[in-house]
Amino acid sequence: MSGLTEAELRALAGERSFERGLDYVDAVSRVEVGDGWIRASVRGTERYEVELFQDGRKSPAGTCDCPYGQEGNFCKHLVALGLTVIAQEVDLPRRRESARTRARGLDAWLTDLSREELLTLVREEMAEDRQLRRRLELKAASARGDLAGVRSRIRELLDIGPFAQYGYVEYADARAYADQAGQAVSAIKALTGSGRASDAMELARETIGLLAGVVESIDDSDGRLSQIGADLADAHHDACCAAGPDPEELAHWLVAHALDDAADLTDIDPLDYGDLLGERGMAALRRYAAEAWQANRTGWAEKHLMQRLAKAGRDIDTVIAVHAADLAPNGRTHLLIARELDTAGRTAEALEWAERGIREAEDLAAADTALIDHLTDRYTRTGRLADAVTLRRDHFAARHTLLAYQQLRAVARAADSWSAEREKALALLRADAERTGAHGGRALVDILLDDEDVDAAWQAAGEYGAHDDQWLTLADQSRPTRPADALAVYLRLAAALTRETGNRSYEQLVGLLLSIRDCHRRLGTPDDFTMYVTDLRAAQKRKRNLMRLMDEQGL
Repeated sequence: MSGLTEAELRALAGERSFERGLDYVDAVSRVEVGDGWIRASVRGTERYEVELFQDGRKSPAGTCDCPYGQEGNFCKHLVALGLTVIAQEVDLPRRRESARTRARGLDAWLTDLSREELLTLVREEMAEDRQLRRRLELKAASARGDLAGVRSRIRELLDIGPFAQYGYVEYADARAYADQAGQAVSAIKALTGSGRASDAMELARETIGLLAGVVESIDDSDGRLSQIGADLADAHHDACCAAGPDPEELAHWLVAHALDDAADLTDIDPLDYGDLLGERGMAALRRYAAEAWQANRTGWAEKHLMQRLAKAGRDIDTVIAVHAADLAPNGRTHLLIARELDTAGRTAEALEWAERGIREAEDLAAADTALIDHLTDRYTRTGRLADAVTLRRDHFAARHTLLAYQQLRAVARAADSWSAEREKALALLRADAERTGAHGGRALVDILLDDEDVDAAWQAAGEYGAHDDQWLTLADQSRPTRPADALAVYLRLAAALTRETGNRSYEQLVGLLLSIRDCHRRLGTPDDFTMYVTDLRAAQKRKRNLMRLMDEQGL
């Protein structure tokens, strides 16, 4: 750690974490100095253990068990330790040598103890430290080959009772529980290392089930149990590699596990066991998966497993069969099938499935828009523009939305048929407005505005109604050519805002006043505007922020 600088810490942590780390320097305690490493505790939301190390690297690295640090980041707590190291750099050699001296002294003392004295010491420590006692009990059971004892200790380690209040392990206690669960994983790995891989495999499976049964009762905000689950998966895989289980039995367990809630905890991929399963085991894996899917064709886990195995074996027909057995009424599943077939180069079949999705959709208004887009694109790329226009026309007729209109317009223009299609679309919208009133009229106004047909939009707004935002857009776009009509809109909207308070309303009102002034200028009636503003100021004089904004704009 010699030569560590603030610039290095800033580069490692980033500006934000470095600045926050400045506030934690006083929270650093229990600093321990070793060869190439420095450890300490830092008090944050809770007490975190941090370590800086160099290990031959040009720049230091670090670990911290805070949530941000566990994601691999150089956190504010590491910054605080780094700043402490810099401040105490002159004293580091002395502290390192002191640590070495203490370690040598402790080792020498332990070496000089007799067997009985060592036993007495360990018994005393176990009496004071329950966690130490449990760890040693687990080691003892494992060393004796006492599978029942190891199983019993693991069950104790995974029991949430000592940590849970009202049946739930809160965030503050989750780390301690995860530490115990980690000890169980270590015990399983130790069994594999000591030549008892079959026992380790059996216990790994039991432990996965036990932990999966309580994980929903634990606040795992920091993801510690997720890591335990991944470690358990590794322990099981290692045990299987060493034990060489029967391929069919392993395949049966992998399928059962994949369909169980415990799969979310470990994320075990059956295909990772391919070398252990061999041809016989892989055949059994597919057979068991198929049996499970046949029994529950709509189950997400069953479908996912079948598709995973089928894709791995490049069995596109099975992938399609799984999708086809549970077709969504909006055509989404048809699209998935079409994409799979396109990827496999079976374009004709892909098109058939996409078109089938449109035909079988219960309601084209609710059809998956991605399917509509996919099929339109397919038609366009293959020169079937008339079919693309028909699809977009039917979709717009079902939905009457601005987006559907824009999509129809784009493809109809490409087919050089927009003029006729536009008339049909607008006729539908007008009929809808006649039937539904303001709701349909607003859609018509938006579409006419998008077409930049302001005069038609103004007429539609007058006939069927429009909301204030639409009227404002109409007034803004019509002001140069229809200043009197625009003025009437601005005055109405301004009158409503004069009854409101708040800076946002004041800003909107001032914007309208500027537009009103422009209308009077175009109409040649500036004196009318002066009179209007004078009356407005008199009525609104108590609103100081409004008066200030008006002054800033020269109103």
